[in-house]
Order: sequence, then C-alpha cells, then structure tokens
Amino acid sequence: MTTEQVSYFVNVAAFVTVIAMWLVLVWSLIVRRKKGTAPHASHERRSWIGFGLQIVSFPIIGSVVRTPLFSPIVDHQFALNIFVQMLAIALIVSSVVFEVAAFKELGKQWSLQARVLEGHELITTGVYSIVRHPIYTALLARLIATGLTFSHWMAITIAVIVYLIGTKIRTVSEDRLLGEAFGEKFEDWKASVPSLIPFIKI
Repeated sequence: MTTEQVSYFVNVAAFVTVIAMWLVLVWSLIVRRKKGTAPHASHERRSWIGFGLQIVSFPIIGSVVRTPLFSPIVDHQFALNIFVQMLAIALIVSSVVFEVAAFKELGKQWSLQARVLEGHELITTGVYSIVRHPIYTALLARLIATGLTFSHWMAITIAVIVYLIGTKIRTVSEDRLLGEAFGEKFEDWKASVPSLIPFIKI
C-alpha cells in the first residue's frame, strides 16, 4: 500500500471518528436538557454574542472543502496528512473526554447562558483544575479536528479566530459573574488555572 493510499484511508477513518463523536455530543446535550437546570440568580446577556460567534465558526469550517475529498491538507504531502489525521482523532476523542467530565462536574449548573444559579457552587475539581472553561476547550478541539478531516487550512484558521473571539466574550462574562459571586476564592482559582488551553495562561 502506498503512502497516498494510507493517507486516504486514515483520512476516512478520522472523518468517520469525528462524525461519531459529534453524535455522542448531540446525545449528551439531549440527556442534559432532559435533566433540566436550576433557576438562576444572575446572568450575562452579552454572553449570547459570544455564543453566536462560537456557533458561526463551525459553518465556516464547511465553507471550503478540500477537493478531492480526503485529499491532503497540504497538496501532495501524504505523510504529513497521516500525522494530521491522527492528530484529528486524538483531538476529537480528547474533546469528548473533556466534555463528559465537565458535564458530570457541573451537573445542573450547566447552561448555554453565562449565569450564576441560586446556591451555585464554584467547581474547581476534575477537568476544572486543568482549565477554567473545559467545555470551550473541548469545542475548540472539536472545531479543529473537524476541519482537519476535510476543510481547507484557510477556512480552519478563520474559524478558529472567530471561535476564539466568541469564547473570549463568553469567558469574560462568566468570569465576571463568578468573581462577583465568589470573590477571593474565584480570584485564587483564576490565578492558578488557565482559562482555555492547559498550561498556557492567556
């Protein structure tokens, strides 16, 4: 089997894995909706702007598809593409692990909206000891993994920039609410745990 053929089959495997992991996310969100959430005490409407940008970033990924489908992300670089597709698989699987762990830690405190609930607890354990916003970390990994399987590198770049802008709006809103609710306890956590990317304080 040639390197070109291996590249193609690994690319297909990565694409199928990404689709399967998207189905896992959809199922997880349906389960979370059925369980419901608790009433909130305060919230940030501006966070919806960030949420909108995060959502928009995903269609951008699909706006420019590589031709032919499953061709290398860099023309004729088949060995590089094998590595890229293995990276995509690692990212998408890691994203599911992060999402499931974060959902479990949050319980009924999870919500699409930036808000503080009545009786809200500051979660700093599990994946929240690695990054303060693990669900957004997981979605970033999911975005990149999805793009690597079929999208053009330029579309991936633009999508990531849009996603990061939206995420910044969201995290600022959430951090403001948590800071007001938990004061010094939140500030200590913020000082020691990165916002989005493990080991990188930005």
